[in-house]
Amino acid sequence: MDFVNLIKTGNSWKFATEADLEDFVWVNLKELFGLIPLKRQYYVKGQICDILALGEKKQLVVLELKNGEDRYIVQQLTRYYEALLENKPFQEEVDYGQPISLIAIKPNFHRDNFTDRKYSHLSIQFLYFQILVASQNFYLELKDLDNGNLSKVEIPYQERDVNEDIPAPPRAIINRLAKCDNSSENEREAVLRIRKKILGFDKRIQEIVKPNSIEYGKGKNKLCAEFYFGSTIYGFQGRPNLFLRLPEPDPYYRQTTLRMHICSDKNLATFSRIINYPRSFISNKNRVSNLYEYPSFIETIKRCVEGESLNERPRICYEKYEKLILSETNSLEILVDIALEEWLKRL
Repeated sequence: MDFVNLIKTGNSWKFATEADLEDFVWVNLKELFGLIPLKRQYYVKGQICDILALGEKKQLVVLELKNGEDRYIVQQLTRYYEALLENKPFQEEVDYGQPISLIAIKPNFHRDNFTDRKYSHLSIQFLYFQILVASQNFYLELKDLDNGNLSKVEIPYQERDVNEDIPAPPRAIINRLAKCDNSSENEREAVLRIRKKILGFDKRIQEIVKPNSIEYGKGKNKLCAEFYFGSTIYGFQGRPNLFLRLPEPDPYYRQTTLRMHICSDKNLATFSRIINYPRSFISNKNRVSNLYEYPSFIETIKRCVEGESLNERPRICYEKYEKLILSETNSLEILVDIALEEWLKRL
């Protein structure tokens, strides 16, 4: 990770949001635990597991993370255990002959957590974490509360004013994802991950639940993203179609923010690669006025900027998409970042 969002509370430091904590642990699973990442925000039988990983003997490891006090983490892990054991997902990767490992990671544990674990027949590992500062460097330290073992990894720090309290996904999202029979687990995971990223960006971003969509922004006219579950030009009724408010990618059009449908080439369910996205007018959600294919419009922007006849518009357009142009991977996360930055400018 290039940076992690931390905030200072009194004389101590904490992750700005639970999503920031999850992002950091996910990236450092190997260094912290010797685990192989499997899935995050995994949906199974109405439950959402923070992180699933593989041990060295292919045993399934479930990690539940909290950025503050929580009295019910044992019950959560118990529900995850039941759902995973009943469904047995990822059977090609996981050896279900091995016991499932359950790990709770928190900055503090309530006495009720120890009582619940004491009378549970499941083995649950309690890991206490804190952020240490030494020589202007930041470190995440994990301590096993049963044997005292410590592990530590450095945190790249960058402070931002972000939302510290991300609510659990509303029932509307859970119900709609459960009804998406044709959706892949990658799609469900992407929806929940993007939701966390958006809500954690700024405390002013609201989650607005509507009959066919869930919108994100401030009020009706300051939106940055939307999961739309109605029919689209592609005919995917009920699927979570992602729309982002992004700047016009053609440098010779008037600079404005458009509602764009984000798609991929082979499997629209994965949200893994950005190949094309139609430009749609806000007044008519499913009317397509133009089609931009990735990376052709990126190459067009680069040629305009690098060519002999330079003018202001191509430069502005290049700057807006510079993060995507310079990226080695066609990451959806970068487009979400651009949409959030543009939203901030429109406030």
